[in-house]
Amino acid sequence: MILSPSSAAPARSLRALCLIALGSLLFAATAHAQWQNTTYTLKGGWNSIYLHGDASYASLETIFASQTAVQEVWRWNPNPDQVQFTTSQLIPTAGTAEWTTWVRGGSSNSLVQLMGQTAYLVKCVGTTSNSYSVTIPQKVLPPSANWVRNGANLMGFPSLKNGGLYPTMGSYFATFPAAIASNVKIYKYVGGDLGPGNPLQVFSTSTERLDRNQAYWFDSKVVGDFYAPIEISLSNGSGIDFGRTGSTVTMRLLNRSSTVSTVTIAPVSSSNAPTGQEEITASVPLRRRTFDTATSSWIETTISAAFTEVVGPNAAVELTFGIDRAAMAGGSNAFYASMLRLTASSNLYEILLPVTARKASLAGLWLGDAVVGGVESKTAGYTGTATAQTYNLRYIVHVDDAGSARVLSQVYLGQLAGESPQQGICTAESALSVADKASARRIVAAHLPLDRVLDGGTMALGGSMSCTISTPFNDPTSPFVHQYHPDHDNKSGTTALEAGQESYDLGRAVTFAISASAPAGVPATGYGSSVIAGDYTEVLTGLRKDSVTVTGTFTLRRVSEIGVLTQ
Repeated sequence: MILSPSSAAPARSLRALCLIALGSLLFAATAHAQWQNTTYTLKGGWNSIYLHGDASYASLETIFASQTAVQEVWRWNPNPDQVQFTTSQLIPTAGTAEWTTWVRGGSSNSLVQLMGQTAYLVKCVGTTSNSYSVTIPQKVLPPSANWVRNGANLMGFPSLKNGGLYPTMGSYFATFPAAIASNVKIYKYVGGDLGPGNPLQVFSTSTERLDRNQAYWFDSKVVGDFYAPIEISLSNGSGIDFGRTGSTVTMRLLNRSSTVSTVTIAPVSSSNAPTGQEEITASVPLRRRTFDTATSSWIETTISAAFTEVVGPNAAVELTFGIDRAAMAGGSNAFYASMLRLTASSNLYEILLPVTARKASLAGLWLGDAVVGGVESKTAGYTGTATAQTYNLRYIVHVDDAGSARVLSQVYLGQLAGESPQQGICTAESALSVADKASARRIVAAHLPLDRVLDGGTMALGGSMSCTISTPFNDPTSPFVHQYHPDHDNKSGTTALEAGQESYDLGRAVTFAISASAPAGVPATGYGSSVIAGDYTEVLTGLRKDSVTVTGTFTLRRVSEIGVLTQ
């Protein structure tokens, strides 16, 4: 089965199997990407290429501005539901459903972008004696394939060039034999005019090499998603994408073959972004996470070089990747991008997976505990500080978009009041939408005085955040004030208290020393984005004539990225 485009007269015909197709194959381009420059070797006349990555960031006029030999580009639009086709002399022309076209200098081109994981026919000036190298920067995409049941498959595959040679079709499709069965016709484009010699039928799959940059016609009438002898499933369909706050991404490797496969996974840097595209700050600081059953904990190791994973025959393994956000420099939202390259001991495939992340700000609502385990002793001759047991103090911290932190005694999360209610964070119930109060959440730090919003300074990794918690001598939350206790009469028989007699002003100078990287016991994955930790110090005054210092550690986890606090 062959379908061939032409902008020439009908006399330049080719016997083909023609599919009357509708629709088009479109892939949504991501707003950011890691890049690979792919070079295609083309001849004069008609060639086929396959884009494993996406090049929709620019128009075809821009992409081929310096490649003047490229005159036309035709995209094949498969229709998996169409089943009727006949052998005929018909050659599709521009405007038919199965082809979308671009002609240099044309005024009514229907093809305006090069989408990823898609096959194209490219016409160049000259004859087969002319050769051209055309480089197309592309955004790396996870692999995919969709075999349609009518046999109209113009497809490419991520084969590996090893020792200067690609694998044979026979070895590559050994685990998907329906693609190359004896009754299947396969064609490839070799340049020159369309005719009996272009495209050319492949008769020996045991010797024909599978070029990863070329698209081939397969009239295999089979439904499937085969693209390589391995199947990759990601918890995030767009790739290993951590976004601004993500911590882990899971990848499942399925070995389609009946033999053991040793998969090599290697980190690869991105090429430079094309002009006009977002610059990449650096490669994503990836980490490998493995679960230790002996300790029931995750072990994390930095991925700085290739590692291998053994996958049994017709079996699957699951890999978990994390990110070391503390190693990410640059301003908020700085873009990090790189790739993972997967190859196997069979030397059949080379798959590139996109890896992306953005540096997160610390803006939002953080909730956690200070775990106090040290109390300064005032007993003569005793220098120890360790307590028999630790005790927890809940803390609620909000960080605005400018990085300013506030320590809160209570907070509400829900729909805010107003003409256009929206999800928000506030410190008073009155700021909530009355109609939506039932779905709002209230969080309280019981050890703090009521209704306090305390300036905490600036929250930053490697820095410190501090505040002073003051409790006046007559505050209802003062430990010296007991409304119904007869001793609190200010030594005068009256109920009016005075500072410094039977009740005292209390002060708690609290400091959070935030670790620049994950401290012991805190996973590096997600640190600096979803979790921060460090050392906690509190100096208490007013409880006795001299101050008392308590120490411990703290851990805060982000529960919201909303950087506006309504008071």
